[in-house]
This record gives sequence, C-alpha cells and structure tokens, in this order.
Amino acid sequence: MSRLTDYLLVISFDCLSSLDFPIINELPNFKKLLEHASFCKNVETIYPSVTYPCHATIVTGRYPKNHGIVNNTFLQPGRQSPDWYWHRQHVKGTTLYDEAKKAGMKTAALLWPVTAKANIDYNMPEIFANRPWHNQIFVSLFNGSPLYQLEMNRKFGHLRNGLNQPELDDFVLESTVETIKTRKPNLMLVHFVDLDSQRHYHGFSSDEAMAALRRHDERLGRIMNTLKESGIYEKTTIIALGDHSALDESKAVKLNVLFRKSGLITVNTDGNVIDWKAYCKSCDGSAYIYLKEKNDTKTKEQVRTLLTELMEVEDNGIERILSSSEAQEKGADDNAAFMIEARLGYYFKEQLDGEYIDKIQAEDVREKRYTFASHGYSPEKENYTTVLIASGKGIRPNIEIPAMHLVDEGPTFARLLDLDLGKTDGHAIEELLNI
Repeated sequence: MSRLTDYLLVISFDCLSSLDFPIINELPNFKKLLEHASFCKNVETIYPSVTYPCHATIVTGRYPKNHGIVNNTFLQPGRQSPDWYWHRQHVKGTTLYDEAKKAGMKTAALLWPVTAKANIDYNMPEIFANRPWHNQIFVSLFNGSPLYQLEMNRKFGHLRNGLNQPELDDFVLESTVETIKTRKPNLMLVHFVDLDSQRHYHGFSSDEAMAALRRHDERLGRIMNTLKESGIYEKTTIIALGDHSALDESKAVKLNVLFRKSGLITVNTDGNVIDWKAYCKSCDGSAYIYLKEKNDTKTKEQVRTLLTELMEVEDNGIERILSSSEAQEKGADDNAAFMIEARLGYYFKEQLDGEYIDKIQAEDVREKRYTFASHGYSPEKENYTTVLIASGKGIRPNIEIPAMHLVDEGPTFARLLDLDLGKTDGHAIEELLNI
C-alpha cells in the first residue's frame, strides 16, 4: 500500500447536519468543493452524540467505550462546571495524529477536542480556564505548542472576544490560513464551533444558525484559496464533515432533584454535594446514571424502581431506559448502571434543586443556564445524521456513499495517509478512495 495524498486537511464544522446539505449545496464555496467531491449525506453518529466523544471517534475509528472519551465532561457530582476530557492522555490507544507523527509527517491541530498535551507539531488545543485563578492564554499555551500559539495570538488575538462566536472561529480561521502558508502540515485538523453555538442558543433552524452556515462557507473559501496560493491545492485532500446533528428542546429534565429527595444525594446547607449513592450525569439528549459503589445492588434497585415509576408519569421527559449492557452495545460507557434517552423536546441537566422539569424561558438561555437546541441523543433519532464531503488528491470524484458511520472516518483518513490505526470499530470506505 502507499500514500494516496501528500496533505490531508480535516475540517470539522461542529453540528453540521444532513438537513443542512441542501443549504450548503447552494452556497458558493461548498458548491465548488462538491463539484469534484464524493460525499455521504447519511453519516450515523455515535452514542452519546456529543462533541468530545465524536471527535475522539473521528481520529481513532472507535466507539466511546473503546477510546475512553465517554462524555464531554467528567463525573464530578455537584460541580457547577465539571472539567472536560481536554487531554490526549484520556484517549486509549492510538490516533490519526500520533501515527502521522510516527511516520515523520508534520502535524497541526487547531481547537481539535481532546488534544491538550498531545504530540502534535503545531497544537492549539481546545481547553479553557475552568478555575477562577486560571488565565485562559496561559492554560492554552501550557497545554499546546507555546511558540506557535504565541505567534498566532500576536497576529490574530485581536479578533477574539473570549470564547464567544463567531469571533473565536474567525481567530481559528486566520490561524489556519497562516499555518497552511507558513508550515504546510501533512495532516491538519481544524474544529469550527460557530454553527453549534448558534444552534444551542437560538435553535436549530434559527436565522443565527443559517448565518453561521454562510460564515462557514466563507471560511471554507478562504482555506481553499490559501491552499491554491500556497501551491499545494492539487496535492491536498480536503475533508469537510460534521460530528453530530442537533434537536430543538424546550424542557430540561433534572433527575438529580429526585435523587436528592430520595436520599441518594446528600447536600450541605449551601446546597453543595457532600455525598452521593447515585448521580445523573448529563450528555444533554441522553444521560448516564452512575453509582458511587458499582456493586451497590440496593441503590441500583432503588434507582430502577424510581425510573420505572417515573416512566408511568405523564410528561416525564424520558423516552427509554438502557441497562449497562445495552449502553455498551451502543458503544457508550458500560461503567454506568443505566443510560437514559430524552424524548423529543427534552434534554437532561444535572441541577439538584427546583422542580424535576423546567420549562425553558428565553431569559434562561440569555443567561446561558439552558439552551434551545442540543445533541447527545441516540443516533436512532429521526433526521439526526451528519455529513462527510471528501475532495482532492486520493479521492474518487462524484461518488455518493448511501450510508456510513462516524467510526469509518478514522480508518478512511488513515488509508489516505497509509497509516495503521490498529484495531478499529469502523473500516475504510474504499469506494471513496482512488486506489
């Protein structure tokens, strides 16, 4: 076997949905990319379908239970802002960027999830200051490539407005363009979050989400032009993909409120968790239920009874209860005692106080307490698939793949670069490749 391309550029447009395909098909730069591209409008995502597990799957070809990134955030009961799976060390096994580096290729990653402290030549990891005494720039520098990040900050830092969108993606775009011009990495992973943010805070089909799609089209155009100006367009494979879709919701389900009332969670006078036996850990559209002691059969039965009784109550917000083994079958974390799936229009939160279900008000969303749309739902939900577009060197033109899975992407990208990801849950989609 041999390498099919010199440069592989993977651009993740977070929350790009199959439902967006007819829209991007009419946008000038996506349209240009699609002229000679092959694509799949029906990519099944993973469970839970949240950003960090999805992006770990894309670079490993494995399900969350196998690569270890089972959620965006850690199980830290009662913490207002739990820590995220930011660091490469949490990924079990190898990744696309590890194998590329081992093969002597130049690598770059810009805001790609779960890459903090990774062995990447030009690394600007997605990580944020999560303690009052942390400084955002210092946290980023410490966990990525310091000199590279300092240079990008010096040149383009003025574009940023904290972590707000679309300014953050504008900063990532300029850094991407500069990195292509000056470094020409053989493997480049870029993560844009503008669309995802607009959908969360304004709704799936909102004007703000549509405006983000148009901005993404402009970003894609800038990147394609830069590849041409740098003389490497003909030697490059461009992959544009989504990680999951999203669904509108109007009600927040807070199972920990019931756990607290049932004595499964104990809080102090300030409302802080001092002990717990069972905890509902949100993945937005789904949730894990963990036991503090995995073999605590008494608590497990108490939770099972509570859930069963709850399912008989109207407006309970829960569509399905999965056992630990059923969650594992779907590729999710089998360390959870149960996994629960939200009904359409609902999603899960971890709060311990107030009512069991909150109706989401515009003010809640403005204050960023709640959102108007989320993901994390089961891939079996209707109209919930994502997309992959592949164009350039090593790609057969104008092939439509009827259906594929997110776990197939890593092996396909590895084949383009003639790399081996070892044991994967997916396989290379060879119909896409010019072998």
